[in-house]
Amino acid sequence: MLRKRRGYFGEGRSNFEEVLNGFVVAMKDLAITLIQSNIHWENITANLAMWEEKIWAIGKPTDVIVLPEMFSSGFTMQPATVAEPMNLTTFKWMKQMADQTGALMIGSFVARENGQYFNRLLWMEPGGDFKTYDKRHLFRMAQEHASYASGSARLIAPWKGWNICPLVCYDLRFPVWSRNAWVSGQQRMAYDALIYVANWPEARVTAWDTLLRARAIENLSYAVGINRTGIDGNGVAYNGHSAVVGPKGETIWSAGETETAHTVILDAEQLKAYRAKFPAYLDADDFSLQ
Repeated sequence: MLRKRRGYFGEGRSNFEEVLNGFVVAMKDLAITLIQSNIHWENITANLAMWEEKIWAIGKPTDVIVLPEMFSSGFTMQPATVAEPMNLTTFKWMKQMADQTGALMIGSFVARENGQYFNRLLWMEPGGDFKTYDKRHLFRMAQEHASYASGSARLIAPWKGWNICPLVCYDLRFPVWSRNAWVSGQQRMAYDALIYVANWPEARVTAWDTLLRARAIENLSYAVGINRTGIDGNGVAYNGHSAVVGPKGETIWSAGETETAHTVILDAEQLKAYRAKFPAYLDADDFSLQ
């Protein structure tokens, strides 16, 4: 249901509304599809073909489709071999998939810009509107910080009445960067769902499981984590554990260790009710990020 309203995020807006093209969109349940899979090492053509097959196998409407970190190449520290400028192969493929499915597409790829390489998350909407987020925390234990430039700005964007904050892999370990907050001018939390796209190794999967729950609990938000499976070109093993966690820390769905595509419904009313009953965000400490 759409209602005409002046302004964007204006005074008096309800907690669960988004203004789209001048109309207020009430926050309703959100269908989000996670695709957990192996990745062809440093082979963009093979990966895009593989992901496309898996996307068409979903077989039902969904609002958001989430792919892992560096879904078109694997977590490579040889960016020159797979890097693309914006508006080339992976970008155009994401646009095509968004247009054809009617879903928001989210995943990261290796981007080249102004002589630098970025682990860049691409937020692609049907119709071609897009946003980007460059991974802030680079995984130095794999020398990612020596191969890629770090991002400096977090992305929080609206989609179908929800505010969503997408982040990348190692960002999960840094709660300050993931921090949610009450925005008094909007009378709502800054975001309603965190999405982490990752290549998180099997050796540290216990941390992945634990931190996804922690980020959901402390931010009174859904936390969605998409990981890969298989063994990459460096011999690193991944065992999935993609999951959707509710704001109380409850596991709504977990993928286990096999390749799978699964659609989960994020319940808007349950989130709203829990935040009203347990408004811990009103007692949160204020601070500035340096």
